[in-house]
Amino acid sequence: MHISSVIFSALFLVVTTWKGCGDKSTSASAKQGEWVQLFNGKNLDGWDIKIAGFDLNDNYKNTFSVKDGYITVNYDGYQNFDQHYGHLFYKKSFSHYRLRVEYRFIGEQCPGGEGWALRNSGVMLHGQTAASMMRDQDFPISLEGQLLGGDGVHERHTSNLCTPGTNVFYKGKFETAHCLDSSSKTYHGDQWVTAEFLVLGDSLIQHILEGQVVMEYTKPTIGDGVVNNYDPKVKIDGKPLTSGTISLQSESHPVQFRKVEIMDLSANYK
Repeated sequence: MHISSVIFSALFLVVTTWKGCGDKSTSASAKQGEWVQLFNGKNLDGWDIKIAGFDLNDNYKNTFSVKDGYITVNYDGYQNFDQHYGHLFYKKSFSHYRLRVEYRFIGEQCPGGEGWALRNSGVMLHGQTAASMMRDQDFPISLEGQLLGGDGVHERHTSNLCTPGTNVFYKGKFETAHCLDSSSKTYHGDQWVTAEFLVLGDSLIQHILEGQVVMEYTKPTIGDGVVNNYDPKVKIDGKPLTSGTISLQSESHPVQFRKVEIMDLSANYK
């Protein structure tokens, strides 16, 4: 499908479904065009955990848990972060969809966390599976919708793009920078923020805040973005990213997610 047709169809669908859809607390096999809750508000059923330095589903120091009905990333049991980057993977992969998360940063950064990781987390799109990650791999090969909280003083955009093991076309050009800044405003404090992502295979990805597109790119591929200790058999440079997993990130600053929901659009793009 020509890119202009993709954009027109996607925007038409966004407008019509946004007005007519309520939240649906059902399974991920719900009908096309319905919002489906990936997080049940009670536990982490349906999710896999992968933390750098540990085996699949070894939830080191209870990094990922559910507290007060929220997915909570915390470091209460850590003495030092020690680059134990972690990700909470939904077990099903998706290709064409809208994803919506509500998040907030809380508390203080874990000792040993990098300076750039202050009030920093992410939603990983089109990612590899948790099971395909190596034991010491830091980030999944994926597209990261980077979530940043303001520090109370400086401008700090959110819903940026980072590219662990990937590349994209941005503003019509092949882009090799690891992170690209969005046009969003800064969200200071511990306020809840709603971030939405429109993902249409490898044709178009948009990051959306308050109804405004703040980041847009096309033609994602596996590539030379920053990722370490990966399996070379998985990292096939140049391969188009047309589908993949969704995961939530642990990067040393406590963060909570109170909603993770998806609208599967794949039937509209067969």
